[in-house]
Amino acid sequence: MRNIEEQLWNYLDGTCTPQEREVMEHLIATDETYQQKYEEIKAFNLELQDIELDAPPMAFTFNVMEAIRTEEAAKPLKASIDNRIIKGIAAFFIVSIVAILVVALASTNWSAGVENSFKVPEIRLPEFKNYFSGPVFKGFLFFDAVGLLYFLDSYLRKRKVQQQAH
Repeated sequence: MRNIEEQLWNYLDGTCTPQEREVMEHLIATDETYQQKYEEIKAFNLELQDIELDAPPMAFTFNVMEAIRTEEAAKPLKASIDNRIIKGIAAFFIVSIVAILVVALASTNWSAGVENSFKVPEIRLPEFKNYFSGPVFKGFLFFDAVGLLYFLDSYLRKRKVQQQAH
């Protein structure tokens, strides 16, 4: 059960139920301890109401509002994409471009003689049909299947957590 002071504060503040109010009125009227505490708390409450609170200086208010503004401004930065992901994507494209250049330069026939007119070197691409059969293609499909299952699992877990939060 709550202590006497807490019950009396709730009675004075008007936050108790009607049944508790009736019980408190009866206890204040009949019990000497409750009467004495009630008078002390009532006098203290009246003193609190007479106190005039000074408004904080404008500089304080401005500083608090600036702190809140900077905190709110920092939130979107926390939700931004991780730089490692961007660097990884950039590295993939750089490696891809370098690989294409190496294949193009390696397959160029540089021994062709220089004639009066400029001829575009013949670029031979590797036979891709050899890569789409056999173990390389199966490995590619296996890697894609594992990646798909991983992303599906993470999506379903996030969805489950969101449903449990609501």
